Amino acid sequence: MRNIRLTLQYEGTRYQGWQRQQSTDNTIQGKLEILLTRMCGEPIEIHGSGRTDAGVHALGQVANFHTNCEMSTDEMLEYINRYLPEDIAAVALSEAAPRFHSRLNACGKHYEYRVINSSVPHVFHRRYALEVPEQLNVTAMEQAAEYLCGEHDFKSFTSTKKGKKSTVRRIDKISIVREGDILTFSFKGSGFLHHMIRILMGTLLQVGKGELSPESVPAIIEACNREMAGPLVPAKGLTLVEVFF
Repeated sequence: MRNIRLTLQYEGTRYQGWQRQQSTDNTIQGKLEILLTRMCGEPIEIHGSGRTDAGVHALGQVANFHTNCEMSTDEMLEYINRYLPEDIAAVALSEAAPRFHSRLNACGKHYEYRVINSSVPHVFHRRYALEVPEQLNVTAMEQAAEYLCGEHDFKSFTSTKKGKKSTVRRIDKISIVREGDILTFSFKGSGFLHHMIRILMGTLLQVGKGELSPESVPAIIEACNREMAGPLVPAKGLTLVEVFF
């Protein structure tokens, strides 16, 4: 049986996230599995590197599926893009090693979160960025970000309730770049918990507005208490840029 690796892009605005759901077929995984099952003539289950939430976008989501289909990889890629909706695209498709698994073999991820730091609406960025009219202190946010880097228990920064899974993660780098009114926050790390980046962003924005000091971040981490961290910001500003293997 062949193992096929896909690299995908999608605009998450109108979807209920990546993961297949019984209550709706309006998910990225659901759309792909319907199409791949039709293409291959057999039931297909596709595995993504991560379960992006409703409204989250992707430039480099990686997924894989197993099939007995005899089509060439070029034929598969052409077929998939012919029938996918216009807000989902397969940008690469290749044969993978038999044991390759897009989630289990991933060793790191790169996400970006965009903010429109202006009181004037940006019509063409509104689906991909959060609008924050207050002037933000980038230097203070960079100082706070330094405390977040490294390996920590990020229990304060996840919506996940009590469970057996570890909430320890490693953030390798957080950078902030301003281009005009657009601020791009880049997060690279070993992996991220449910809602983790969106809560990190809520905390950094509180620092940027002067509602929290950068020096308060270590105490928030140490508390392992969701109530100590900032709010959960909207999904629309978040994009999965790349998955590392």
